[in-house]
Amino acid sequence: MKTTSKENRKIRVRRKIRQNRDRFRLSVFRSSKHIYAQIINDVDSVTMVSASTKSKEIKLDKTSDVNAATQVGKLIAEKAKAAKIEKVSFDRGSYLYHGRVKALAEAAREAGLQF
Repeated sequence: MKTTSKENRKIRVRRKIRQNRDRFRLSVFRSSKHIYAQIINDVDSVTMVSASTKSKEIKLDKTSDVNAATQVGKLIAEKAKAAKIEKVSFDRGSYLYHGRVKALAEAAREAGLQF
């Protein structure tokens, strides 16, 4: 079975991230209407913290723009601090580090998350 370039990119990114077993993984999923982020403990296969544009803490008119991604990045960093998580590995999946994914990552960094 052939794999697409999107699947190959996802595999390549995850392979590099899984080498850092001492850190949790900040995984990003981007749909056409929303953006989701979660911090995952791969050793125990448990989601530690999650945030999205569907979260009750975020009130937005438009959920599919860079502003919404920035809000989600700040929220995930705040929740991570509350859960005493400081260092994570950023898993962009098959998405390019551009636009909404980049905005989420930079907002999380500015709010104090290290990756």
